[in-house]
This record gives sequence, structure tokens and C-alpha cells, in this order.
Amino acid sequence: MSTQSAAERPPVLIRSAQDVTELVNSGAARGSHAKMIVLLALGGIFLDAYDLTSLAYGITDIKQQFGLSSFGAGAVTASISVGAIIGAWFGGVLVDRLGRYRVFMADMLFFVVSAIGCALAPNAEVLIVCRFLMGIGVGMDIPVAMAFLAEFSRLRGKGSKGARTASWSTAWYVATSGCYVVIMALYFLLPDSHHGLLWRFTVGFGAVPALVILLVRNKYMNESPSWAADNGDLHRAAEILTRSYGVNATVAEDAEVPRKPERKGLPEVKRLFGPRYRARTFQALTIGLAQTFGYNAVAYGLPVIIASILAQGALNTISASLVLNLVFAVTGGVLGIRLANRAGAWRLTFVGFAVQLVSLVVLALIGKPDGAAYVLFAIAALGAFMFAQASGPGAHFMSFASLSYPTSMRGTGLGFNQGTLRVGSTLALFFFPVLSTALGSGVFWVIALAPLMGLVALLAKRWEPVGHDADALEAEAAAVR
Repeated sequence: MSTQSAAERPPVLIRSAQDVTELVNSGAARGSHAKMIVLLALGGIFLDAYDLTSLAYGITDIKQQFGLSSFGAGAVTASISVGAIIGAWFGGVLVDRLGRYRVFMADMLFFVVSAIGCALAPNAEVLIVCRFLMGIGVGMDIPVAMAFLAEFSRLRGKGSKGARTASWSTAWYVATSGCYVVIMALYFLLPDSHHGLLWRFTVGFGAVPALVILLVRNKYMNESPSWAADNGDLHRAAEILTRSYGVNATVAEDAEVPRKPERKGLPEVKRLFGPRYRARTFQALTIGLAQTFGYNAVAYGLPVIIASILAQGALNTISASLVLNLVFAVTGGVLGIRLANRAGAWRLTFVGFAVQLVSLVVLALIGKPDGAAYVLFAIAALGAFMFAQASGPGAHFMSFASLSYPTSMRGTGLGFNQGTLRVGSTLALFFFPVLSTALGSGVFWVIALAPLMGLVALLAKRWEPVGHDADALEAEAAAVR
């Protein structure tokens, strides 16, 4: 809707920051630009997944080209996660301090520069540095993208916060599948003698979507109206609502002019561990660590698992990885979105962890498959793991991390959660090749500890973030104080 058509509508009076949030939460404000912002935010998550997955298949060629040991290969693989830790911790605070829009645009620049740098890297040292910079962009992007998804969505019903925060998982798996599509296309396009360059073209292609987002930013992207209002600018919030939602938002003459919060030190981080949010923070972190460790070990190690444990060749490895992502992960992610409002994040996450635990135990018991039947059972167990991940903890751990907090600290909460659980991700990426080599199929017993930890965390506190209006409760608490 255009601004002119919005002006012809009855005015919607804004008197406080809570009015802005309630207008979005109610679903009364609907606009094509708001939907585009959600899609662009999911595009950022697409880039995160693509960049993290792009070296999953090519690490063997990188080891050969640069003469790397297992330790060196682990450093290349884990460097992006180390950068993501720093990017998430600091990026989450910046998202709350500077706003969602500025940080999101900075992310896209990180993605473009680092993707091209990785593709042209002359040695392992340059590749590690560029992957580290890419990781900083990935770490900064998750808090801002999830904040956009939460703050441009209604509280309940179709297109709700719960469904859209869960949709990040589908975007992730579509990106992972897209990465394998790119790899497969290059596999057939490049001569056999140039297959060692597959990883360079794959990584470099990651700059293209980021450039597209940068090109359309002026037409569609905007700041979060909830963030603008929460930071003392009701007039800007009204302008954003008018442009993005097509409503005739007007600041009332008797509006309560919010005072821009004074932030000294890191008060938002301290609030994460205050009486109101402490239990939610620890539960969200434990669930995140559990799902991230298991996912990284299985999903990013998928080509290694298929190639070594299932004894498959290069083309079959790429094909099986693609099929597992498309058939099991993407469909699971779609199911997780559709059931978010009906079943809730807690129940879907619990069922997902339970299925993962069973799948990993089956893989550990099968060991190295001896015969076609056992190979099919192993592939089915991998598929069940990825389906459960995408529909359960993979989709909804972000709901625990984002919907538990109000606008004023949402970015910080997401950044702390992401930065800390990236430690688990880094350990998984670094040690999986070593553990896989040393333990073979026995590595699945180690990975099985992750969903078990997630189940314990869920049973410790039955907290449901879907449908929870954190901003309203925070406003009530502030009024009492």
C-alpha cells in the first residue's frame, strides 16, 4: 500500500510505545512492505546457513590444496563459528542500541566481502581470516533477523510471531539444500580436472543473495516500529507503520512522550539474569546448546558420514545429502511452522529431541552398515534425525530465545543465546572430524547426549513462549514500579 492510500484511511492514534506494539500484535496492521521485510530477514538467515554449509563438502579438497592436517582442517571449519560467537555477543547489544536496520545492512556488507575473499583465498591463512569475518556477519545477523521476524508479526493466528520465528528453520534448510544444488550443478559443469575448485565457486556464490538484498533495501527495508517507539521516537514509529503497513498512524496530541533510555555499561545483559528472566535465559540456552551441538555434528558432518560410514562415492554423497535435506529437513521445517500455534514450541521441541535420541541410538547400534538393508536403515535414521530437528528444536529454540523477552532487550537476549551456544557449535565443528575418525560410528553415542540434555532442560521448566506478549507484561511491571 502506498503512503497516499494510507492517508485516506481513518487515523490510528498512537499515544505510547505500547500502542505501537499492540497495533502490530493485534494483526490490525497488514502491509506488503511488512511481509517483504519478513522475507528479507529470512533471506539473511538463508545466507547464514548457506555460508556455514558451503565448505561441508569441499573440506577434503581444501585439505589437499593447502596440505592441511586434521587440526588445520578443523581450524578452517571452525573459524566461521569463532567469528559468529563474537558477532552474536556484540551484535545482539548493537541491535538494541543502534536499531535493527543499521545492523542488518552491515551484515550484508560482511557477507559480500567475506564470500569473495574466501573464494579467492591463496592460502589457508587467508581462508581462515575471511571465514572468521564471515562468521562475524553470521553472528550479527541472527539477532537482527529474529528481531525483525518477531516485531513485524502479529501475536497469534496466521503469520504469528511463533510461526514466523519457527520459519527460520525452513529458510535454513532451503539454504542448505540450495548449497548442495549449487555443488551438484558445478560438479557437472566443471571438468573433472577442476573439481578441486568446487568449493571456491560455491563459497563465492554466497555474495550474490547479499548483493540482491542490498539493492532492494531502500524500497522495502525499514526499522522496527516497536524499537523506534521503545527508544523514544513515536513519530518515527508512526512513519514506519504508515509506510510498511499502510495504516494512517498519527501521534496523538496527548501522547506520552517516551524518554529515550539511558544505557550505561551492559544493563540489558544483567536483566537476562534478573528474577523475571533468569530461568527463561538458562532454559533457552540449554535447549540451544543441545540442538546446535547435535545439528552441527550431523548436518555439517553429513557428507563425511555418508562418504565414510556409509561408504558412498562423491556423486552419491552429494545426492544423498541433497535428498536428506529436501525430503526430511525442509518438510519438517514446514510442519514446524504449521503446528507452531496449535501445538506450541515446548511440545514440538520435546517430541523432536525424543525422536533425535532414538535416531542416534539406532545409528550407533547399526555401526558401519553391512548390506543394503542396513544402509537403508541408517539413511532412514539420519532422515528421521533431520526431520525431528527441523520440526522441533531446530525450529523452536529461536522462539524460546526471542519471544521470552520484550523489545528493549530482545536483541541482547538473542545475541547472548547465539554467541554462547556457538561455543558448542565451534566445538562440534572442530572435534567432529577427530571424533569421527577415532570412534567411527561410535561417535553417535556421544552426539546422543545432546538431545538427552535438551529433554532434561524442557522437563525442568514447562515454559511456553508462543503467544506470550513480553512487551505487555513488561509495561505492566514498569507501571507497578
